[in-house]
Amino acid sequence: MKILLLTVAGMSTRFSSSLGKSCLKCIYYENNFKESILYNIISKDVYFDKYVIVGGYRFQELKDAVYTELQQYADKIHLIENTHFCDWGSGYSLYKGLEFIQQDQFDEIVFAEGDLYVDDISFVDVCDSKKNVVTCNTEPILANKAVAYYYDKDYKLHYIYDTAHETLCVKEEFRGIFNSGQIWKFIEPERVRKIYKQMKSDEWKDTNLRFIQHYFGDMNKEKYEIIQLRDWINCNTIEDYKKILQLKIRKG
Repeated sequence: MKILLLTVAGMSTRFSSSLGKSCLKCIYYENNFKESILYNIISKDVYFDKYVIVGGYRFQELKDAVYTELQQYADKIHLIENTHFCDWGSGYSLYKGLEFIQQDQFDEIVFAEGDLYVDDISFVDVCDSKKNVVTCNTEPILANKAVAYYYDKDYKLHYIYDTAHETLCVKEEFRGIFNSGQIWKFIEPERVRKIYKQMKSDEWKDTNLRFIQHYFGDMNKEKYEIIQLRDWINCNTIEDYKKILQLKIRKG
């Protein structure tokens, strides 16, 4: 079983501020729903047995949009509500998604944050990989917007980030540093289940990178690959959204 897990529970604060009104950015569009970020990733030419979408902020609007605009996927979509979207971190959305699929006999999970645009070819590369996948993009690594990770001298992965968006710090020698593409693939179900059970509640209330670090942190580098995403936009503002539209127009 192949599962796409999307988290879209956040309050879209920066996007709403740039737009001048409150909205849920993953379902925002200007002309038709096919312009939305959510449609872009759900409609990729990749087969999934399940689409698990974790929402929170404006959950009823998300629910209405999904079952109105994504009817062709309705039998595969499972909407999960995160009621702590405003007081706990992104880790809890991931927890709710993993909680829902614990009883499934899944083979792999592609996990993506729901405010991303990524080109079709790169997404297919992630899904077609026979290994666990960590992604990166080509944007500059800036503390006020990036989630980064690096190889230490033993090629172990370490994620670095600052929720205050001020500075990033690496306190050891490293062999390479990357700007995270915020899409991952897990192909080891028992490893997923073990970490899910062992993580403490306070960790789940923090960023989703707590789980990611547990999953990849001590993994042998032969077990995963890093895939560079060709076109990648993290949609934080209406200006980012317009860049996505322009990019899609150029690509036809």
